Amino acid sequence: MSTETVELFYAILALLAAGATATLLVIRLLAIGSSSARSRYRAVALSIGPNAIALAFWVALLATLGSLYFSEVAHFEPCRLCWYQRIAMYPLVLLLGIAAVRRDDGIRLYGRVLAAIGAVISAYHVALEWIPALDTGACGLGPSCSIIWFRALGFISLPILALIAFVTTFTLLSVRTPDAADDDGALEPTSERSPA
Repeated sequence: MSTETVELFYAILALLAAGATATLLVIRLLAIGSSSARSRYRAVALSIGPNAIALAFWVALLATLGSLYFSEVAHFEPCRLCWYQRIAMYPLVLLLGIAAVRRDDGIRLYGRVLAAIGAVISAYHVALEWIPALDTGACGLGPSCSIIWFRALGFISLPILALIAFVTTFTLLSVRTPDAADDDGALEPTSERSPA
């Protein structure tokens, strides 16, 4: 399999994940003020919620395998920011894998923290690719963080793949089933609400 094929495969996966994540976020935001959107979010949360940790595990695993492929097989030398993103992503595979097997919802907070840290680093890395003048010396020695190894479909690079993986992981770990306590109670099933 050629490197270009793997780049295209990951670019398509990233677009699908970004589309699904954006759709979920829009439905969740609309659910704040719309009862029809709230019922749609309930349906989505009921279908995704019980498997959200396992889905987040698969996102992290695919991101890790892609990272390893691009550095070890395609020989794209990781820069310092790439290593920081790996520090956030690689543990997610183990933590989410164990939590998925054990059905341990307690990982959601810790997973979101790692995903958020990784997303911030990835966003900065994306900015450096497009505007190299933003570099504050974060890369120092080694390859420049503004090196663009590829742009699949004209705009998807390694840091964009990482950013989408982190945001998707964060979003999946944030999906709550309707029976989960919600601050305003808006998404709790009506049968569990206390009578007014």
